[in-house]
Amino acid sequence: MFLFDGPGDARITILLAHGAGAPMDSSSMTAAAKALGEAGFRVARFEFGYMAGRRTGASRVPPPRAEKLNPEYLAAVDALDTKGPLIIGGKSMGGRVASMVADELLAAGRIHGLLCLGYPFHPPGKPEQTRTGHLADLKTPTLIVQGTRDEFGTREDVSAYKLSPLIELLWLEDGDHDLKPRKSISGFSTADHLKTMAETVSTWAERVTSPGG
Repeated sequence: MFLFDGPGDARITILLAHGAGAPMDSSSMTAAAKALGEAGFRVARFEFGYMAGRRTGASRVPPPRAEKLNPEYLAAVDALDTKGPLIIGGKSMGGRVASMVADELLAAGRIHGLLCLGYPFHPPGKPEQTRTGHLADLKTPTLIVQGTRDEFGTREDVSAYKLSPLIELLWLEDGDHDLKPRKSISGFSTADHLKTMAETVSTWAERVTSPGG
């Protein structure tokens, strides 16, 4: 059910779900999980049922509405049954689903934080169709890692949204929805951005999982 990266005895585990159109072993998710694993986290990736079904030859079923996947995310937390501090999150839609179950899990003492890699603030080309209503009152410490040219939410778009003060944003210059920059324009490589992401997550995670954090 899970793909693991990083040391098995790591103090902190990060559970990640995939985006709407690509599986848990897509190149972008694999690269992000590897970077986090190399930073010392135990990283677990899982797939929602509709995506897992595509591996068995089932028809290419479109993803259901994000909120319909909440029970599957909660089931993954149960199945992982981690003993140390847990941070949940995901890529794009996976992070959005995690954000919708985060406060419930936080209140139950089961997680310490939420990590979103490329949050889908709105559909591409439709900035008026926001997916941010629940983020205004989010009670879970959150880190969103976003590229400045992400078509699901640029820095300019996001600056106009009302977000919980517990949400922190890491902006990666010229990064797209997969956090990839154009090196000839930005001077940064994808490896540079993944290293910055992993280092920032490490500092943030230590803070939110420490007593009183």
